[in-house]
Amino acid sequence: MLTYKNYAESAAYIRQCIGGFEPEILMILGSGLGYLGELVKEPVYIPYGDIPHFVVSTAPDHVGRLVFGTLNGKRVMVMQGRLHMYEGYSAGQVAYPVRIAHLLGVHSLLITNACGAINTAFDVGDIMLISDHIRLFDPDPLIGCNLPEFGPRFCDMSYAYTPAYRAVAREEAQRLGLTLREGVYFYFTGPQFETPAEICAARLLGGDAAGMSTVPEVIAAAHCGMKVLGFSLVTNMAAGVLEQKLDGVDVLAAAEAAREGFSSLVLGCLARLNEGER
Repeated sequence: MLTYKNYAESAAYIRQCIGGFEPEILMILGSGLGYLGELVKEPVYIPYGDIPHFVVSTAPDHVGRLVFGTLNGKRVMVMQGRLHMYEGYSAGQVAYPVRIAHLLGVHSLLITNACGAINTAFDVGDIMLISDHIRLFDPDPLIGCNLPEFGPRFCDMSYAYTPAYRAVAREEAQRLGLTLREGVYFYFTGPQFETPAEICAARLLGGDAAGMSTVPEVIAAAHCGMKVLGFSLVTNMAAGVLEQKLDGVDVLAAAEAAREGFSSLVLGCLARLNEGER
């Protein structure tokens, strides 16, 4: 069981590494999207394995380090590679960096992922603004003893994805001439891709995209009172939508192909993430 002392020790170690730098925004970058961390100015790199009580990222294409510095005028803490439950970690371990960010003074989370399109109107390469999510039976990071230093025992999720930030995303997409989808992210733990029957059920329940990440981190962020902006990059059509098998290599290739438009949108939104309140 993770304790407040664990979080405090991790935060103290990071402060020693970054000196007086105070991050304001946490960026968690999904499959094929870690290149945004390379754009950080005057970066300080901290491998996950060096941080007390942190676990390491084992997913392909995930560097596995924190990057501190400035990006588009914002002081950022970037996760180059996230953690997943399918790696054998608990929901609390997956969301651990979010709580560390809170202790370091972060007020907002910008989170991205690669996803499979459930909505048949979507295409590979589309960017979906996350309006909400669905998780059914999987554990979440708030199960267990509540740590009041982070938030209340019962956490409201009505505005987990901050409406004011979503409005900024729509405006930025329009400014850039990008088509921006908007929808509900359906969380599966993986690592196997979903079955066609599971995707059919998710569609009936209101899901627009399926993925294996993001939700534990967003739950922890909401508990800490952070504002959240989330994007899903459609890298494949979900199981059963097309008559073809799914392959993780295709996911990375699709993410690479969408790099220019996606990074422009994320960076444009990043510059405006302190605008407005819910």
